[in-house]
Amino acid sequence: MSLQHDLEEKLKDLIPTNHLERGLATLGARVQPLKELLDQRTIPEKGWSDDQIVSMLELLAAMDTDKDPKAARVGEREGRVASPLVDRLCAGFCHGIGRSGQIAAPQPKAPGGSIMYMLVNRFATTILRKRGLSNVKGAILLPLSTGMSIFLSLAACRKSHTGTEVVYPRVDHQSPLRGIAAAGYNVKQVATYLEGDAVRCDVAKIQEAISRDTAAIVSTTTFFPPREPDDVKGIAKLAADLGIPHVINNAYGVQSEEIMALIRSAIDAGRVDFIVQSTDKNFLTPVGGAIVAAPRKDLIEELSNTYAGRATAAPAVQFFAAMLSLGLGGYESLITQQKKLRQLLTDRLRELATTHKERILEVFNPIASAMTLASSRKKTPRLLGGALYTLRVTGPRVVDPREKSWGACIDNYPTPYLTMNAAIGATEKDIAGAINALDHLLKENP
Repeated sequence: MSLQHDLEEKLKDLIPTNHLERGLATLGARVQPLKELLDQRTIPEKGWSDDQIVSMLELLAAMDTDKDPKAARVGEREGRVASPLVDRLCAGFCHGIGRSGQIAAPQPKAPGGSIMYMLVNRFATTILRKRGLSNVKGAILLPLSTGMSIFLSLAACRKSHTGTEVVYPRVDHQSPLRGIAAAGYNVKQVATYLEGDAVRCDVAKIQEAISRDTAAIVSTTTFFPPREPDDVKGIAKLAADLGIPHVINNAYGVQSEEIMALIRSAIDAGRVDFIVQSTDKNFLTPVGGAIVAAPRKDLIEELSNTYAGRATAAPAVQFFAAMLSLGLGGYESLITQQKKLRQLLTDRLRELATTHKERILEVFNPIASAMTLASSRKKTPRLLGGALYTLRVTGPRVVDPREKSWGACIDNYPTPYLTMNAAIGATEKDIAGAINALDHLLKENP
């Protein structure tokens, strides 16, 4: 018997039949998406209202044992919280996700949280396949940053491949480096080279860096210009030929069709063990989560078994809510908008560069653009970056190779420069405000 029919039987003597039917129709319209989600177990095409999302979260959280009013709770970890506010801050999932030693395993005290997390990992796999990685067989959301997810990926690789070094084509970013170090490896950095404005890494140099001590290769698809994506297809072929694990740092590449196509071809052509991407940079969630995908389900299981202990449900709940709010259609609309705004950013930055006798760096990057900053300016590029922040412009990155080599991913890059991103979720107002502020500062400091 359906819920609607059951309610109709119980309520039929309370109000007129036509009134009851109208009320049940309204209730059915609200509840139907929840039923479809549990039936289909995938991201809905159309986004949900906040009320519907809250209803689903409350329904699932109510299944966990800390919500049982008759339970006698005598364990050391019983989902107790200091106040109703604390409960709301975790959407009611006080028991978190996973079991000790396997983060993806169902938890006896958290049936609702386990269902939510199962749906989240299905969502993660679905959205990556929709975005171009049709050849990934599974994905898992971790309550870890991108760098720490690289660490966990390498720790999982350690079970099947020994070594003391990770070969790392140079990217001037601390998070992956610290993730590699946390996994207990030394970093064997591979130098980059300059071609035109672009900073690239040669696969032949990566091969030269590999030795009997090599435990894995960590490649990168997304970073600030002038650094271009690594040749992940060439690296994957090399990894397959030499039998070396290969982890791809795809921090904010899900929003780019071009980047995802590179990864798909790498999986088809050679060896890719794990692909790591940030939830906040790609899916409009708070900082704190990452999705790790793999071309084999057993690799995801190995990763799950590597995580130590249970985990907070917060990043999973946030991703779950974000995907339900957007729906597949809403997310694709954001991707379309991102592509348009990336072109707008480049056009506006090019106009500005021409006005101030600068130029755009000709570098492949589907998300960011960069402009030179002439060395003759009164205000150094580093101070220009600080001045933009004072004018309430957040996110631009200014690098002056004359002051330090770190940042350009190569020593002695020939010119100072500034980068700006048109990442998913940005607006025309964001771009206009940033360009106007930069124009104002350059006019003040010709």
